[in-house]
Formats: sequence, C-alpha cells, structure tokens
Amino acid sequence: MYRHFLTALLVLAVADSCSDATEPIARSATQKPNVILIMADDISWEAFGCYGAEDYQTPNIDALAASGIRFTHCYSTPICTPSRVKIMTGQYNYRNYTHFGYLNPEDKTFGHLMQSAGYKTAIAGKWQLNGLYNNLPGSSDSTRPMKAGFNESYLWQVTTGKQIQQGGGERFWSPPLERNGKMQTVQDNFGKYGPDLLCDFLCDFMDKNQNTPFFVYYPMMLVHDPFVKTPDTIGKEPRSQDANKAPKNKEKKKQNFVAMVNYMDKIVGRIVDKVRALNKLENTIIIFTGDNGTNTSITSRWNGQLIQGGKGGMTDMGTHVPMVASWIGTAPEGTVSNNLIEFTDLYPTLAQATGLALSGNDPVDGRSFLPQLMGKPGNPRDWVFTHYQPYWNKKPGQFARTQQYKLYRDGRFYNIPADLKEANDLGSTSLSQSNSKTRAKLQNVLDSSPPAPKGAGNRDTKERPTYPDWRNIVDPND
Repeated sequence: MYRHFLTALLVLAVADSCSDATEPIARSATQKPNVILIMADDISWEAFGCYGAEDYQTPNIDALAASGIRFTHCYSTPICTPSRVKIMTGQYNYRNYTHFGYLNPEDKTFGHLMQSAGYKTAIAGKWQLNGLYNNLPGSSDSTRPMKAGFNESYLWQVTTGKQIQQGGGERFWSPPLERNGKMQTVQDNFGKYGPDLLCDFLCDFMDKNQNTPFFVYYPMMLVHDPFVKTPDTIGKEPRSQDANKAPKNKEKKKQNFVAMVNYMDKIVGRIVDKVRALNKLENTIIIFTGDNGTNTSITSRWNGQLIQGGKGGMTDMGTHVPMVASWIGTAPEGTVSNNLIEFTDLYPTLAQATGLALSGNDPVDGRSFLPQLMGKPGNPRDWVFTHYQPYWNKKPGQFARTQQYKLYRDGRFYNIPADLKEANDLGSTSLSQSNSKTRAKLQNVLDSSPPAPKGAGNRDTKERPTYPDWRNIVDPND
C-alpha cells in the first residue's frame, strides 16, 4: 500500500508540473507510459454509441470514453492517405503529401520519435504507403515499414495490391499480408480473418515487450469496403477470397457494414483486455480515432437524423472524426472535451508524453493535448486547418474552422452545427460583430497558409507542389 501511495503522489506531481503544453514530462524509463493508437478506416462520429449513433453497438469504445476523455471536435482530412501521412509525421499536407498511397521515406514519423525515446514499436493493419499506385522508387521494398520507425510490422498492401494474379488480394478473408517484411500469401492465410490475425499479432507484441515501454500503431483494415461478413456473421460459408465480394443488395451491404462496425469494436475490446491482463492499464495511453468520413454509400441514424457518409468531401461528414482517449488513473473519467484537435497534434502529444523535447527536425504544425489527458487546461487550439489535395479524383480545397464556424479559401462561410450539409453560405455580409470577428480570425489563418491546391488531380498529375519550409502558422512566434 505504501508503494502505491508513493506512486500516486508521483503521478500528481507529474500532472502538476504539466502546466505548459510544450514542456516535456520528465520520466524515468519505467515511468514512460505505453501508447496504443488505434485508427479505424472510413468511419466517422455518427457510427459510435458514445457520439449518439443509433445503428451500431460499440460498447468497448464507449467504455474507453467513459474511462477517459471523449473529444467532440477532432478533425482529419477526407481520405485515407493524406490523413495517415498527416498523423504519422505531424505535418500539414502542404509540406509533404504528393501521391495517393505514398509516405515519403525521408520523413521522420512518430515511429522514429518513439524509438528515440526508448520504446519498442509495432504497426499492424493497412499500410498502402509504398507508392504502389504510381510505381514510385522503393515501392517494392518490403522493409519500408521498419524503416519508418517500427521494430515489428504486420501489414496489408506493402508491396502487393489487390490483384490476386500479382500476389495480392483483399484484406479480410484469406488476406495476403507481410509480417516483418516476409510475405504471407492468400494460401498461407487461407480461411483466416485478417483483422483477427492483426489483433493476435499486436497482443503478442505487447506480451513480449511488457517490461519495456511500447508504442502500438494500429491503422485498422475495418471498416473499409468491401462490406462483407465477419466471423460473427459468416457462419459456415466458405472463407476464401471469394468471401470478400460484397453483396449487390444495398440493405445487405448495410447489414454487413453494421456487423463490421460491431466487430471492429470487439477487436478494440480485445486490445484493452490484453492490456488489462498485463496489468498495464494505469500506465498505458489508449487513443481511438478514425481516418476520415464514412463511405458515401452508407446512411446512418444519429441523434434522430439520417447522416450520409461523407468520405472524400470536406463537409463535417468527411472531416469530423471520433477521438476517445483513456489513461486509467490519470485522464479524468467521463470527460467530454470541446477542445479542437487535429491529426498534426498527435506527434507533439506523444513527444511530451515520453519526455522528449521537440528539436529542429521535428514538425511545427501540431500542439500537444497531453495536459488535457492529465486533467489540465493545456493550451487548446483556436482553430484547425485543412489543406486537401487528394490526387484521387476528388475536389481539393482549404478551410479553417472553429467548433462552430468554417471558412473556405473561396470565401464560403458556414455555421456547421446548424448546417451540417453546408447549404446556407453566410458569406461576409450582414454578420454579427462576433461572427465577423471569427471570420476575420479564420481568414488570417488562410492568408498565412500556402496557396490552395488547384484542380482535382489524379495519379498522372505532373505538377505536385509542396511547401516543406513554410513558416509555422500554428504558433508563429515559436
């Protein structure tokens, strides 16, 4: 009991020292918290019970929110690769995003960051960052995930795509996966369910490294299309690659999607149960989010409304994602936070949690929300910013927003909570003094950023401008 009392005093002392959101937290190696970052694929706030969903059962994610913090204003970019590059490198997409399905191998990631802090690191799930779509240099290098800062990896779409005749295939039933650079074929994993394989891998990783600080990044394959049956719904049907073909019936697709959401939540529960079994819950930060909006073919009931998925678009349905964070004994239980969070913020948050001070080769586009995880006010953002150039036949653009108001580079201005579909442009005239002040603040953010992207672009686009050395627009005086 005396040892636990001293530990509690130490936690309080550390928390009290965290008044500045940029100062690292001083910790010994044994005090560094483990970190698990789970990011679901193609699912937004309207599909989670703790956010008001009516079609889905997400008790495990809801329990994480109840044990910690549910952020109501977390924002990503509208499709997967820009979001993944953004969250991994802590940089706005205008600095480093050039191709769909590509992470610049020269970029420092939060995997490198955590390794430098003495962590064992693992990634499992969807990779899709080698540059396969454009046959970029190094796209066939199976060791790229390890070079990106991960000691161990178990991933889909590293050096092969979906084409079975080229050694690839779909991600769910009998999936082709690469484990630590070694290929597992469709035949090797015949009859197995990809998300279960990945979960087992991560649980084994945590078991092996329970005496060392560990960082787990789990970019899930669920709940991306094709919308197919899960182990809970497939019954005795064949579990070959043919099981990855979605039904043509819209109602059956929705049924499968609901089952996939429920199974995703089940896997999150398995991860949490493993941490509990290792007696590590009080020293593990668990964060759950999604990479972008839900598939546009899915309509869900949410708080009495029908919400159509907005993946690929810049409305709330495409960019507003869930984020819950649990840190038992440290994060205040059952907190609902209206603080603005965006994907660039994960990198500095992890740095501060591990006791590392950011240096000249670290990104400047994020702001740590670790103080909020420790029950402190922190230094919340006044706005979030999105620079969106998909290079994937979607409409590009830029916007800055607060919790309530959103301003696009082309001048459109919306009150989002009252206008989710952005049908009522408030423009720049007849605004109240308060609204005019907010609009001016957001305009200043856009004026300080690089030019908005032009043209939708695609995989054959020749000119792909980036601005890696653009000034710090988040904290310009730093």
